[in-house]
Amino acid sequence: MENQTPSNGTASLVLGILSILTCICYGILGLPLGIIAFFLGRGAEREFRKYPDTYTSAGNGTAGKILGIIGIVLNLIMILMILWALSLIGWDALGDPDLMRERLESLQ
Repeated sequence: MENQTPSNGTASLVLGILSILTCICYGILGLPLGIIAFFLGRGAEREFRKYPDTYTSAGNGTAGKILGIIGIVLNLIMILMILWALSLIGWDALGDPDLMRERLESLQ
């Protein structure tokens, strides 16, 4: 039988890529994808270490884990930037366009 890659490795790679691509969605969508990618990649690496004769490599799992970490960091930065911007503008200005315009003009 031919050797194969760990099953979670490819899923981890795909989710890691999606986590980075979706960080522009306010961090809400990409953060869980990055966390899942990290844990699936870690599981693929463990599976490869446990059964090295069965699998060719854990490359996809390692890449997915790294991309998951990058996605987590980027999404957390995006969430922190949004919270920082909301703290400057204020929560009460979100519902009132005139107040928001006034506060944005005062920041300039």
